This record gives sequence, structure tokens and C-alpha cells, in this order.
Amino acid sequence: MDSKNLVTIADLSVREINELFALTAQIKGSYKNRQTDHSLAGKTVGMIFEKSSMRTRVSFEVAMTQLGGHAIYLTKQDINLGERESIKDVAAILSRYVDCVTIRTYAHETIVELANHSSVPVINALSDYTHPCQALTDLYTVKEKIGTLDGVKIAFIGDGNNNVVRSLAFLCAKLDVSVMIASPENYELPVESLELAVKSAKPSTCIEQKRNPMEVIKDADIVYTDTWVSMGREAEAETRRNDFKTYQVNGQLMASAKQGAFVMHCLPAHRGEEITDEVIDGPRSIVYDQAENRLHLQKALLKFLICGKEKE
Repeated sequence: MDSKNLVTIADLSVREINELFALTAQIKGSYKNRQTDHSLAGKTVGMIFEKSSMRTRVSFEVAMTQLGGHAIYLTKQDINLGERESIKDVAAILSRYVDCVTIRTYAHETIVELANHSSVPVINALSDYTHPCQALTDLYTVKEKIGTLDGVKIAFIGDGNNNVVRSLAFLCAKLDVSVMIASPENYELPVESLELAVKSAKPSTCIEQKRNPMEVIKDADIVYTDTWVSMGREAEAETRRNDFKTYQVNGQLMASAKQGAFVMHCLPAHRGEEITDEVIDGPRSIVYDQAENRLHLQKALLKFLICGKEKE
């Protein structure tokens, strides 16, 4: 792998993404067959979490453990980036202690600065701008379930102005997967992000925003949704619930979807809000497969970056 870090989807070439997906499939197969892989024995990842998460923390810690390595969990109180100590100094010191740094934070600029001053790989485990690990997992899961990404269409219904949708749009554009986003007014993917995705996509790849959920799901292979109230936006909860009330992924909506379309959600889900029990627990849901694949893809990513650094 040529890339040193994973800060945004732009850090990866199409070739690297395909290699990452192939390694993920291999790792997952070995895991299911109870085969051990200790290729990261003696290696340590430092995990900076200014923003909490169950899936991200557990998947990265388990990934390192199953690969024979070790993970150290660091909270905001442990480091207090940019306040107690400069980001530059933290990057320099951690680079001498660990073999890789993952960071989950609010400000994307924090990750950019950390990566610029780190001599070990840095993985963006979420920022307010982008969530590349989630998008990579999503597209890997789609390919795993459908067998190909050629001609695939994804419909995202809900809040278009968030890190998951932005990363999904960027990755879909790079892999020639069409994605259509249905959001209420004032909740669209920002124009600059949409234009950036469209600019990098082939003419045959559709990257669009619409208002009506029915318009985007009719030909979609994947129906994707996410929480209406993201972490840090709790004060807007009631307003958002009202604005998104016609964007719920429910049985009525899915009745208009393409036969065989799968349902995805990056979790945590607020059941009864953006998605109903009958859908998330229904036969079309691949939500738990999607969540499991965070473990396997992140194993592959850690191997790619840490082993790639050793070859320099």
C-alpha cells in the first residue's frame, strides 16, 4: 500500500481499495475458519477517542488483539489535544511509542495536523467531516452481498449533511457506484462536497440529491439510512424529528423499493425514528453484517498501513 495514512478517502487509490477489499475477504474467511493470524505481534496501536463509540473502539481493539498486537485507549482527559499539549508534540511522542494511531474526534483539522506531524500511520476513525472506515466497510459489504459493485445503485435517505454521507459519496464516485441522496431542505450534502464527488465520478455514475425518498429508492440495490440526531446535535433533536418525519425507512417505503434491495444502517439506530423494527429486523436488513465487517476491514487496514510502513 502506497498510502501512509487514512485521513480521507482521497488518500486511497482505486487499486489500493481493491487490494484492501481482497485482503478483508481473506481475513474474514480465515476468521470464520478459526485460523489465527498474528502478523501484528508485538505491534501497538494508540487509540485517541475524543468522541466515544462502542463499535469503533471494540472493533479496533479486537482487530489488534486477533492480529497478535495490542491497543491502548486514550480519552480526551488522557491527552486533551491542543490544550494540555500541542498536537505536534503528541504526534511526535506517540510516534516513538506506538506503531499506528487511530483518532476519533470532532474537528477534522485535528486529524490532518496529527497526520502531518506523525511518523507512524494515522487512521481517521471519525471526524466531523468524514468517516472513511465506515464508507469502506459499507462498500465492501455491498460487494460481498451483491457480488459486484458494477452497476450498483445506493439510495441514502435522511440527513445528507453528515460525515457518513460525505465519505460514502466520495467513495462511490471513486468506485463508479451510483448514489442518490434524499434529504429535507437545509439538510442536503453541501454543494462543495457534492461537486467534488461528481467531479471525480465517471459520466455514467450518478451522484445526485433529491427531496422525495420514493424517487431515489425505486431502482436502488441498497437503501441506506442513519440517525437523524447525530452526536453533538442533541439540542436540535425535536426540530430534526419534525423535519425528517417523512423520511423514515419503514415497511410502506420499502414496499416501493426494488425487489431484493438490501437495507443498511451504520448504527447506532434510533428505532422508531429513522428506521422501524420491521425493517431493521427484517429479511432485507444486512445491518449486522455491515457492523461485523468493520472488524474485518479494519484488520486489513491495520495490516496494510503498519506492514507498509515497515517496508519503507
